[in-house]
This record gives sequence, structure tokens and C-alpha cells, in this order.
Amino acid sequence: EIDQEYPGTGFLPGKAFSSRKFIYTHVTPSAVNKIKQLLKDKPEHVGVKVGVRTRGCNGLSYTLEYTKTKGDSDEEVIQDGVRVFIEKKAQLTLLGTEMDFVEDKLSSEFVFNNPNIKGTCGCGESFNI
Repeated sequence: EIDQEYPGTGFLPGKAFSSRKFIYTHVTPSAVNKIKQLLKDKPEHVGVKVGVRTRGCNGLSYTLEYTKTKGDSDEEVIQDGVRVFIEKKAQLTLLGTEMDFVEDKLSSEFVFNNPNIKGTCGCGESFNI
């Protein structure tokens, strides 16, 4: 069977996991490079932590912050030497999500391509599941 619902995760709806470890978030090469660049001047930080908070007109928004340690209930994604920690509250929300860094002439930002989202607000700052 192919993991069509959550590509690249090995997650198939209705299937039991043989291991507790599976991919919550895929970090693109662009995001890996940006995180490395940001952490270069912050040797006391070991990675970045991704979470979700209740806010905005649609319910939830992403948070991203530097972190010095892995929290007890954080899941860790290591990709090309970059450590991304997923807060417990965000783990199911971020299942199968791709974290990317996008730059154009007017902006540069981390973008979360999340297959679980059911709706977003007009400005794109919040979402619901």
C-alpha cells in the first residue's frame, strides 16, 4: 500500500504502527539551510521548536522559537544535522506536515504545508483542523 494520505510518513489510516517513531514533519533543504544560518550565531541553542497556539480568526497558528533543550514530551525530527522539536500539543496537528522556507521579492518566511488543515483565514495567519 502507498501512504497517499500522508506522503513520506509511512502513515496509513487504519494501520497500526510497529514503532512509535514516525515522521511528524519533513523539513525541506531550504528550511534546513535557513535554520542552520539562524543557529550559526546562537551556539547555546540546539535547534528550533515548533508548536501551535490558539489565536487568530480561525483558531490555531504556528509558533517557532529557538530552544536550548529538548522538552520531556517533545518529539524530535533530525534532518541534515538540524534538530526540530515538536511540542506535545502540536504533534497530531503536524503529522505529515512539510516545513519549508520560501523567499520572494517581497517576503521570506517559514511555510507549513499541512495536509490536516480544513480551513484558513483570509490573511493566512491562522487555520483549523
